[in-house]
Amino acid sequence: MSSFTYRLGYYLFGVLGGSLILFFVLGQKKMRCSYFPNDRVLNNIKSKPFGYSENASKKLAENWIDTIDIKNTLTYGDVDFDRSNIKIKNGKLYTIEGKTTKNQPIEIIIENYENKAILKEIIRK
Repeated sequence: MSSFTYRLGYYLFGVLGGSLILFFVLGQKKMRCSYFPNDRVLNNIKSKPFGYSENASKKLAENWIDTIDIKNTLTYGDVDFDRSNIKIKNGKLYTIEGKTTKNQPIEIIIENYENKAILKEIIRK
């Protein structure tokens, strides 16, 4: 065998071994890379203690929406930046568009503070 095949074998063995080590080392850390503004806002809101306003609690008591719909909107929803990032007392106001499990469009308004997030309003569209 030529020296090229030996070198190719060593190279492939090293790449495979290094990839496996990185997979197991970095796979243990539940890391998420979110560079897009929409993902960053949603991850920031989800990482904090979450509360409900009185108005939002009344809407959740109705039959057409559930907390699962809110969680899905916070995971897969779209932040409307034209109507968001509005400064309030000690935080910011965000409008997020999503859908219920019955595929009905909704809009949620969230007050995002430094140490908590509060669902202020739920709007059926």
